[in-house]
Amino acid sequence: MNGSSKGQVYRIPIALRWSDLDAFNHVNNARYLTFLEQARIEWFETLEAPWMTDEVAPVVATATINFKRPIEYPASIAVELFTERLGNTSVTIGHRILADDGTLHADGHVVAVWISRSGGRPVALPDAVRRASESLLQA
Repeated sequence: MNGSSKGQVYRIPIALRWSDLDAFNHVNNARYLTFLEQARIEWFETLEAPWMTDEVAPVVATATINFKRPIEYPASIAVELFTERLGNTSVTIGHRILADDGTLHADGHVVAVWISRSGGRPVALPDAVRRASESLLQA
């Protein structure tokens, strides 16, 4: 994470693999979702308390990707995450996939909703998720 004040981003590098590519030497569009999932899980794993328990877990309610430029192999890329909206049971996580030179390859957002594992109904965000999301909240 780049600091702990509001408006910061969580950034992780992503190593491209040969299996990420399509026949045109571009990263396959489905892999973008995998990169975003990896970034979210790595961010959640940095939290000071559990983000998932035997009782509650997040589910993706919405995933939006705006493809800007193809990622061609070889490339060095990173995913940046930030909070677009913080609700009672959900967080809208904005994302960007960038090359090391700053080229924007994709942006968009994911809405993650925390649910009860037993009933499948929305529950309050875990405190650690709320605090971490507040630090990444964009003004």
